[in-house]
Amino acid sequence: MKYTFEKYTEEPLLVNHLELGGKNPDGVEINVTSRYFTRGSKPFVGVMGEYHFSRGSRENWKKELAKMKAGGITIVSTYIFWIYHEEIEGVYDFSGDNDVRAFIEDARETGLDVVIRVGPWAHGECRNGGFPDWLLKKPFALRENNGSYLALVREWYSRIYDEVKGLFYKDGGNIIGVQIENELTDDAEHLAKLKEIAVECGLIAPLYTVTGWNSAAGAKIPLSGVTPVFGAYCEAPWTAHTDRLAASPHYRFHTMRNDSAIGTDLIEQTDGDGWRLPYERYPFATCEMGGGIQVTHHRRPIIKPMDIYAVSLVKLGCGNNLIGYYMYHGGTNKIGKLSTLNECKATGYPNDYPILSYDFQAPISEYGEIREHYRLLNLLHMFAADFGEMLAPMGVAQAAANAEDDGETLRYCMRTDGKSGFVFINHYERLTELCDIENAVIDAGDVEFPPIDVKGDVSFFMPFNMDLGGSTLRYATAQPLCAVGSAYFFMEIPNVRAEFKFADGSTFTDKSFDYNGIHIETLDASAAKYARKIAGTLYIGENDLYETDGKILCANGGACKCLRWNGAEFEKLTVGEPSGKNARISIEDITEAPFEPKYKEELSIGGERKITWKKITADTSGGFAEIDIEGDVLQLYADGELAADNFYYGKTWRVPCSLIYGKECYIAVSEMKDDFYREF
Repeated sequence: MKYTFEKYTEEPLLVNHLELGGKNPDGVEINVTSRYFTRGSKPFVGVMGEYHFSRGSRENWKKELAKMKAGGITIVSTYIFWIYHEEIEGVYDFSGDNDVRAFIEDARETGLDVVIRVGPWAHGECRNGGFPDWLLKKPFALRENNGSYLALVREWYSRIYDEVKGLFYKDGGNIIGVQIENELTDDAEHLAKLKEIAVECGLIAPLYTVTGWNSAAGAKIPLSGVTPVFGAYCEAPWTAHTDRLAASPHYRFHTMRNDSAIGTDLIEQTDGDGWRLPYERYPFATCEMGGGIQVTHHRRPIIKPMDIYAVSLVKLGCGNNLIGYYMYHGGTNKIGKLSTLNECKATGYPNDYPILSYDFQAPISEYGEIREHYRLLNLLHMFAADFGEMLAPMGVAQAAANAEDDGETLRYCMRTDGKSGFVFINHYERLTELCDIENAVIDAGDVEFPPIDVKGDVSFFMPFNMDLGGSTLRYATAQPLCAVGSAYFFMEIPNVRAEFKFADGSTFTDKSFDYNGIHIETLDASAAKYARKIAGTLYIGENDLYETDGKILCANGGACKCLRWNGAEFEKLTVGEPSGKNARISIEDITEAPFEPKYKEELSIGGERKITWKKITADTSGGFAEIDIEGDVLQLYADGELAADNFYYGKTWRVPCSLIYGKECYIAVSEMKDDFYREF
């Protein structure tokens, strides 16, 4: 069957219309058009990953940021939670794991730009949305333009500036953006005032962002001076019920940027006063594409790698020009001086979250382990880094026959400039099996691809009329990955033979070939997911590789073999460093409670539950303890203090042995009941 596209019409490009942009001391300007972001006047597609410094460990920041960079992240975004830094009114703490300046400097040394999300209100499943308890007791309304509240906001912003001054892009630093507030959907005047205060306090950056989602109408935002950012999650664990959700629209190609499902515990579904966000003024940018999803007490989804990859690929095909994930790196909540710092029903929120764990099933776990969707997402990130200048100006052409929600119709769209482009195909939907499609012929206008079979769980894109070193690649039935010098790397699409045809009619099916001064390498999918662009060249490891302080290391420790592209071919070498011994773990039942659990309320969410105990020991600090214990909530206590917790959701709980070794450790397990949504 032949698949065609609606006629492509290029939208007008608006420039210098948003009162945004800024230069560094070298005169390199970051700016925003109506379709894409620019750096040095060139379009680019940034890849932004959320990592909360205060939910991490200062001693590990640099290593974890290096893993993010190896995974293709170019911008790290981070909340600055007010309650973490001023839990007691007038007593500020920017030390240790709260040292935002040190975190941003680590990011700069790693080669990452930064977007600071300064609130004042953040959400982020933090207690009070990040507001300190004392602020909620004030005798005036919050999150609106009243003098008393704004005076406290000014003090908060000023304190942030004191910590990060000199690190902004205009100063030669790496802070390129500031997000004002979060999930404020109906008060453009307040957002404008917050930005005004931020600028007056010195928080000056080329980019200012605000939450764009609400109903289909979009959030009410200032029309100039900010750009709205959007999100897309594959699940909604904040949803109040415990039933399976309806099919997600995010696995189908459509140009609606908004996701009115995000934050439905906090915002209204509709807007009836005639407001419509003028989307055509802003590039499609995301800050909360789910890198995973958090487990709530009443909804416990299991995230599969394709759940995440397919959504990101679909949004890229729909015009996304800032790929932003929440979360990209999981974290661990701290326990405050006065209370725990997690969101829960006891603080007035609709959901209960773990006291400590904010793992989010993210590409990098709260303890720094690499997950499979990290590898898949990097396939898109390498492409964005090397071909973003080509992709960003391209618009979207929809399928001539829009895909129906029937599991049988091919789901596809195209990014194009009218002459060249990329055809995107998604054949995956979470918790749904789609029908195989055979002999699909994609007709991109003056280019017709050879027939392909679209089978199994696959999401991919293919180029047409793509410029490769001055030669025009008429089409390729393979997915472009990256370039190193005059070598171009592609990935083989499962069940599709890689075929390359050039403008002069030359056609190749070899995995490695030379043509008109360029070289083409096609990697199979298993190799491509371990491919990493490091220090300007391509490595393919047996492990997940990253670079820090000039050394190439293996993410799970130790040494491993890899291939390195030397400009002509792949050469073999060994990288990494010897690792220590992994611990042996012992878990034994005990009949009596060793002590009264310090946080029994977490073990009795929804009512009293029977609690059983296990004793756990580790003979060294290396490696992870794998805890396969079913229960409602599991708490790990080390020397009587809560060290880790987990709402059981059907997956093995992995805990660093460093939390256990040398301490007296027990696991409290509460009784599981049939009172939550499960996928196991």
